[in-house]
Amino acid sequence: MTLFTHPAAEDGLTLTFWGVRGSTPVSGPDYTEFGGNTPCLEVRCGERLFLIDAGSGINACGRHHRDAMPKAIDLLFSHLHLDHTAGLPFFKPVVLDPTRTLNTYCGNLDGASASEALDRLFAPPLFPVTLDIIPCHLAHHGFRAGERLTFPDGTSVDTILLNHPQGSVGYRFEHAGRRLCVISDIEHSDPWPDTALTDFVRDADLVVYDGMFTEGEYPVCRGWGHSTWQKGVELAQAAGVGALAIIHLHPCHTDAMLRSVEADMQAVMPTAFIARERQSVAVGEPVRVVPPLALARSA
Repeated sequence: MTLFTHPAAEDGLTLTFWGVRGSTPVSGPDYTEFGGNTPCLEVRCGERLFLIDAGSGINACGRHHRDAMPKAIDLLFSHLHLDHTAGLPFFKPVVLDPTRTLNTYCGNLDGASASEALDRLFAPPLFPVTLDIIPCHLAHHGFRAGERLTFPDGTSVDTILLNHPQGSVGYRFEHAGRRLCVISDIEHSDPWPDTALTDFVRDADLVVYDGMFTEGEYPVCRGWGHSTWQKGVELAQAAGVGALAIIHLHPCHTDAMLRSVEADMQAVMPTAFIARERQSVAVGEPVRVVPPLALARSA
């Protein structure tokens, strides 16, 4: 199988990976193929845009779209750990524009929104600028994982609570007959696959899954809230999933190691792949390799 296509702007379900690394950003010659930014995914249901998480990859997302960003943007947090939130103030085309609204959605805090946590994070002495003085309008929404999110335009997104310290939220998008599930951050359970999660991702065209560790690394990292590509494959095969993308890549896993892991994974599930930063996928369509999206130059 070849990997990745840049989908045309049409009424399909598309996914772009702006950050796929876990825990901390990395850079250098050993990280050029898969990328070093922390999580940020762009999901488009036709022209309807959602973002998942605001890791350092959200900066590249903003630089790419610039003024083409919609006036109101829905940002769905999986959870609020630093690698999923630290990029928020650097989402410049949105946060610096007083005509734009950024709606955040948080579902792992028993119904509370992200407002209080983000206000604590982005404030002195940890950060020089508080969120209440940025020009855009920030609107924070809380929900409980497991609820269906229904947006004013009628679009709906299903959610599920994932096994992770302080909890995390998985999302399921359905559009134009295509189905996409984003399952990160998660630590697999015993027994596995989990029945509720298997039902949640069943018959998805693509599942994006947290495969931070190898099976060899996992025993000493048990309880950290992350999984392995092998458990992702087991889940995908049990649920009749079409393709599997691995994200939340370990910051110490180089391009060479990830290429080797990907080959091992495809020997078991040919439609599985490791996500690459700045690559886009038309969900449910054959995928092929193309150059990554170019970024505009900016400060």
